[in-house]
Amino acid sequence: MIVGKDASIDGSIMIARNEDSKSSWPKNYVIHQHQEFDDEQEFVSKDNGFKMSLPKIRLKYSATPEWTDKFGLFEEDGFNEAGVAMSATESTYTNKLALGADPLVEDGIGEEAMVTVVLPYVKTAREGVKRLREIVEYYGTSESNGILFADHDEAWYMETGGGHNWVAQRIPDDSYAVIANQSAIQDVNFDDPDNFMWSTNIQEFIKENHLDPSQNSSEHHFNFRETFGTADLSDTYYNTPRVWYGHKMFNPEENYEPTSQDIPFIDKANRKLSLFDVQDFLSSHYQGTPFDPIGEGSEHEKHLYRPISLAKTQEAHILQIRPNMPTPAAGIQWLSMGVGAQSSFVPFYAGANDTPESYQNATGTYAPNQAYWTYKLAGVLVDPHFVKFGPKLNDTRADLRVKFQQAVKNADASIEGLSNVELGDYLTKVNFKNAQIGLEAYNKLISDVITNSTDLSPINFTQDMNL
Repeated sequence: MIVGKDASIDGSIMIARNEDSKSSWPKNYVIHQHQEFDDEQEFVSKDNGFKMSLPKIRLKYSATPEWTDKFGLFEEDGFNEAGVAMSATESTYTNKLALGADPLVEDGIGEEAMVTVVLPYVKTAREGVKRLREIVEYYGTSESNGILFADHDEAWYMETGGGHNWVAQRIPDDSYAVIANQSAIQDVNFDDPDNFMWSTNIQEFIKENHLDPSQNSSEHHFNFRETFGTADLSDTYYNTPRVWYGHKMFNPEENYEPTSQDIPFIDKANRKLSLFDVQDFLSSHYQGTPFDPIGEGSEHEKHLYRPISLAKTQEAHILQIRPNMPTPAAGIQWLSMGVGAQSSFVPFYAGANDTPESYQNATGTYAPNQAYWTYKLAGVLVDPHFVKFGPKLNDTRADLRVKFQQAVKNADASIEGLSNVELGDYLTKVNFKNAQIGLEAYNKLISDVITNSTDLSPINFTQDMNL
């Protein structure tokens, strides 16, 4: 999800995403320090062998890499010291006609490398698009993806199509976008380079390969979604319902169906959107509809559409950039480990120097001292008895929302006059404390659920209290 600064209640720009993979696949949260090397560095992917040279200066940046780098880094999201936010990627698909003209490149750049080779080397969101543009066009890409960028002034969404083509659109300040795993960008205006960017010679490529199916296109416009994307039966069950639910949340007066293929990429909400609106969207599973997997619909309805928040979510993040704040404090990385519907979004100031130990060095199997596994355990314990323990979980999440908002407010009030060094140290302490608040609340929840689950065994029996 992307929210423009005039579309939010406090003037924030927000880019946000759920990262989904496997039900048990932990994530870390780390900060890479600013480094200046004597020689150019080389990046080599353990995923597909993609490699490229990197600049000598690497900006400080945060990231959420996998618990193991065996299959690649997958650093996914973070802020750099210049205040640029990046989230990569929303996996998408290119249609067969476009792939036939521009096939994917097996050893081209993929999702696992994008944050690592882009975020530490750009100073604006627009520079982020341009750097990734150069990489995609030169090396090619191994998959189709959507990538989010933001800075203090603007937010961009970039999509790749085929091996070397791409477009990017600036999100209007007064608008929002909700995006699932399919190409989303629609009309691309080649006469408006301030709000659109595109791959070199894409117009000629489309024309030469007869790719544009739109009857309304011209030499100055084309529809990227129709030309490069998919609109097949799998989209109607897997993707469009999630976009539909986002619009239902923020524009309930619109009369789209869950399977509609013409829901707009850009829209204006019926109100100013808050951080909580974005959290609710990332945590949603069709509540209030027959399609909620834990709702009251029929068994068929409850499993008809793929929900937004599901068991395979590794982490969810909201990268919020607030106005009128010094860069280190303006950016907050709200990080929810595990399933968004069962976890809590913890605020981490971008200007901190380090991350809590519980957010580093995760293991592939359960460990009680790790943040990912603590939040995951709470969900696993609540799941079998959701009717009984769901309210306890929701109360914990609601209480933490209030506490974290208060923590941010108090921290904001205490930063005036601090030097850069003092500010970094202070924000680090704040982040550590917020992480501890979240973990303590969830450990208390875990304790309550285990204690109250002891009488729910299937081999229980009502008996005389004296026996």
